[in-house]
Amino acid sequence: MSRIPQRPRTVAYTMSRFPKLTETFILIEMLELERQGVRIEIFPLIRERASVWHAEAQAMVERAHYCRLLSRPTLEAQIYWLMRRPAAYLRAWWRAVRGNLSSPKFLSRALIVVPKAAYAARRMVDLEVDHLHAHYATHPALFAYVVHLLTGIPYSFTVHAHDLYVERPMLGEKVAAASFVVAISEFNRRMLIDLYGSIAAERVVVVHCGIDPTLFRPREQRNASDVFTIVCVASLAGYKGQRYLIDACAMLRDRRIPFRCLLIGEGEDRPRLEAQIRSLGLEQQVILMGALPRQRVSEVVREADVMALPSVVMPNGKMEGIPVALMEALASEIPVVATSISGIPELVRDGETGLLTPQRNAAALADALERLYADRDLGRRLAAAGRQLVLQEFNLERSAAQLRALFERDWRSREKSLTVQPVEALEC
Repeated sequence: MSRIPQRPRTVAYTMSRFPKLTETFILIEMLELERQGVRIEIFPLIRERASVWHAEAQAMVERAHYCRLLSRPTLEAQIYWLMRRPAAYLRAWWRAVRGNLSSPKFLSRALIVVPKAAYAARRMVDLEVDHLHAHYATHPALFAYVVHLLTGIPYSFTVHAHDLYVERPMLGEKVAAASFVVAISEFNRRMLIDLYGSIAAERVVVVHCGIDPTLFRPREQRNASDVFTIVCVASLAGYKGQRYLIDACAMLRDRRIPFRCLLIGEGEDRPRLEAQIRSLGLEQQVILMGALPRQRVSEVVREADVMALPSVVMPNGKMEGIPVALMEALASEIPVVATSISGIPELVRDGETGLLTPQRNAAALADALERLYADRDLGRRLAAAGRQLVLQEFNLERSAAQLRALFERDWRSREKSLTVQPVEALEC
């Protein structure tokens, strides 16, 4: 007797904006999961409209389930859930409003997230979604939480950086209701356990963001150039700390070190950084390259002598998680200099896989860069060790496989404990 083949498991993904150039890690994670046999459906909260995006995103944009707040399908979804599961629908609204009352910003966004989640919930039932995964613990996790309340579809979410370090509305509730929570660093896992105790200890798992080592490969050995090339790949935002790198560049110039510094990225700090570059007379050495697609970033990084990322902790607590740009540089065997904050020391181990400096210390940053300029063999040793660490612990294929295993563990557990019924049969 022939067996009926099972349909592939389906995981819905949600994120704040898609496609977002600075969130390549979400795109490549979804692509790798699909390569490993998981069917992905995408439910962004907002459609990002940018002039530059990664070529690989196009096919996913075309099949993503975008939802306009003021639209007939969204209105029909509210009526649907109010008629079919009124208690669950009203409970979702009550919890979202109550949980965000302390923050006008988060409350206003919750009023948008809930109706969009109601629309998505109906579509996910039609698509036979088995699991919903959200990137970021703020609005995307609220979206997943509401879908779960309406449908019973299990969910999980990944905690990155500012979504944990700055404001945490409803985070305890979201953790408690999730099947599991992914922390991108041990630093984040410990912080969640400190905040939420045994519930977090049971649910939080560390899965590092991964990069594709086939794209970021070691370059061929080349002779050291007369001009020392520093690259920084980061959005132009205060917590990325480019102002300290520019100050360090002025010190390198004063020490008569020939260099150029390429800043890849775009953001709100561009005018201030441009003014700083002009005031220090560094227009010939420090170049703002703007936003670039992934392939072009890879090309620029491979030609650099060092990657510098002088991240800082902002007064409101905003800071990095573990920057993917550092993983990409090390995978390319480019030595890195970074600051010792958050989860960065889990990747950049001082004197082993890179050099760490104190935050907001331009002189220490200049000293580290000068050290790598003067001792190219040191840079090669650090970078080679860094690539091995990335291949072992920050590899896209491995990270996606860990996620897939978590999804499968959840599916097996639920198959043992309950039989899923159609939404129409669920009791209020």
